[in-house]
Amino acid sequence: MKNKEYIAKVAEEAGISVEQAQKNLSALTEVMSGILQESNSIVISGFGTFEVKKKNERISVNPVTKKRLLIPPKLVVNFKPTTSTKEKLKEGERHE
Repeated sequence: MKNKEYIAKVAEEAGISVEQAQKNLSALTEVMSGILQESNSIVISGFGTFEVKKKNERISVNPVTKKRLLIPPKLVVNFKPTTSTKEKLKEGERHE
């Protein structure tokens, strides 16, 4: 789903204008980004947990040249869904 489609769906579901939904989404992403930059986790009850994890440096091999490269450590965002979110996803699989 593209950003415009997502915003339109949120606006419809919440009964607000598309402009308000866009402002709310922008505010939400700014707040979430700030919290994650502080290396904290975000728990959304009934949905899941966003958490910053550190990936250690590693050695990778280019399959074409066989050259070994050192991949530096980096921070990545990890999402762990709640049980109810997992169940909703499974229900969606059954309906397709």
